Amino acid sequence: MKYFNLLLIFSISILFTGCDDNLELEPAQSLTPGAVLTDEGNMQNLLIAAYDFAGQDEVLSGQSQLASELLANEGELAWRGTFADPAEFNRKEMTAPNFFVERFWELGYAGINQANIILNNLDIITDSAESARIEGEAKFIRGTLYFELARFFALPYQAGATNSQLGLPIQLDGVVDAGAITFPTRSTLEEVYNQAISDLNDAYNLLPASNGVFADRYSAQGVLARLYLQQGNYAAARDAANDVLTNSGHSLAATYAAAFNNDSDGVEDIFMWQITTQDGVNDFNTFWSTRDFGGRSITGDITVEAPYFNLFTAPDDRSTFFYEGSGTTLTTKWQSQFANVPYLRIGEMHLIRAESNFRLGTSTGLSAEDEINALRGRSNATPITGITLQDILDERRRELGFEGHTLHDGKRLQLTIDGFAFNDDLLVFPIPQRELDANPDLQPNPGYSN
Repeated sequence: MKYFNLLLIFSISILFTGCDDNLELEPAQSLTPGAVLTDEGNMQNLLIAAYDFAGQDEVLSGQSQLASELLANEGELAWRGTFADPAEFNRKEMTAPNFFVERFWELGYAGINQANIILNNLDIITDSAESARIEGEAKFIRGTLYFELARFFALPYQAGATNSQLGLPIQLDGVVDAGAITFPTRSTLEEVYNQAISDLNDAYNLLPASNGVFADRYSAQGVLARLYLQQGNYAAARDAANDVLTNSGHSLAATYAAAFNNDSDGVEDIFMWQITTQDGVNDFNTFWSTRDFGGRSITGDITVEAPYFNLFTAPDDRSTFFYEGSGTTLTTKWQSQFANVPYLRIGEMHLIRAESNFRLGTSTGLSAEDEINALRGRSNATPITGITLQDILDERRRELGFEGHTLHDGKRLQLTIDGFAFNDDLLVFPIPQRELDANPDLQPNPGYSN
């Protein structure tokens, strides 16, 4: 599989490696993978490279979330951009050469490969605490990527089913030599979810409670809460979300606006992809903002249309968190060009715990009604009494709108999406043509002629 770039894998690690004036250094361009992997000091740099792959705009800093929102679009959004690939998402007419899809696969697997290289070489780290932390972060990255890739490239996970549908190729060995590339077949979706759960649980047990801008144990638990909800495993989702809410030290930002457009991690942010003026691209801003705020066009490539506002029937700060473009309406969530990208925030954990408690008839942490009303209170919305499941699901759309959850929620709730059944082949990404050409054992997804 052509999913890695040896030069990038190792040039990133060398770029950040410190120098010792007493050493005669080999030129960076002539360093071999073996030389890099015998130096304990390179492991943290390899880890930074793994974060860099996962946090690319083509992976989890905007483009996959854009695909989720446009594939689920039923008129609440308009695609006004010139790129053909997002237009395919909006029309539900993806083709195998779709470049957004290709890059998601390619860079996602590059991140997995980078994590594998780290995990395969932990024995060069002499400090046990450092080894545990690096292992935990690498498994957080690998588990998160397997989960996110599976949600797009496989038919939906269905609670109580065998989930033997085609998932992803599972690679656990890092490739550092082009001659060692293997061509695996696709594991079942159940196997991919099990691998992601195993990685994320290991990460939770290995990581510290606080880890600066890097993943900590509650980052792993937050992804697990999201994954368990996707599975329909409400008890596990509830308990994971409750752990984050109770023990992580994170809480809701004072206002809804304060949860977005932040250059540094805030109180609500469980995990963010880091963006600076020198490194990283926030593709939420690229496509959801006008040119005045760093976006591609004067109108904004993705605009919010009148049907979305039908979710609001009373005053609510979230109903006015928008601004005018050139005759268009844009969400204010993505107005800052160099803001970090919020991947996990505490508002989502409240919604996961509330929905799971409601479905199970439990009140872990808070009753579902009290929890939803606490979330609504942050946005100055009127409390709800006699809460229903639909109230909770509507609150989820109000709170998490335009953050990349819509397609995945439609699939787990088995909704009809713009006339398509939740498990329609055309709501699943095609396996990129370049991968099918490179690996004759890689099965294409149904619904596409490859």
